[in-house]
Amino acid sequence: MEDNCSDICISPFEIVDYEEIINLWEMCDGIGLSSADSPEKIRVYLERNPGMSFIAKIEGKIAGAVLSGHDGRRGFIHHLAVHPLFRKKGIGRKLANECVSALEAAGIEKCHLFIFTNNESGIEFWENIGWSMRKDIGIMSRDLDTRGFSPCTRFKGCSC
Repeated sequence: MEDNCSDICISPFEIVDYEEIINLWEMCDGIGLSSADSPEKIRVYLERNPGMSFIAKIEGKIAGAVLSGHDGRRGFIHHLAVHPLFRKKGIGRKLANECVSALEAAGIEKCHLFIFTNNESGIEFWENIGWSMRKDIGIMSRDLDTRGFSPCTRFKGCSC
């Protein structure tokens, strides 16, 4: 890829671009991938949050990508990454702004993102574009077992 960002095209993230995007995420430090980033799970995420995740292309190649969505109350941004050859050119800022605009248009008043505490360059990026590191809350996680899950199996007496 050439170091030329004059023709940045921002467009919705579509599952057809998954392979190129996962390759980008895998090459970028600070992006934590898991089974939640499989093609099927990303497809479901995009369907639940249409028009909220974006890619940046330069000369037909993906230079950046981001996932974004909401739960009806709060917005969330995941996996903002820019190819190392195209950093410091405003692509990350453009992708973040697209996410924020989409969330605002959906009536979402606050957005969160997850970032590794040792990702100094990522923290610096987000702070430089107006985000604040929360010091008053932490995050707790738990893996869930969804094998064989059916909504009707959760409730005794269900006649579904």
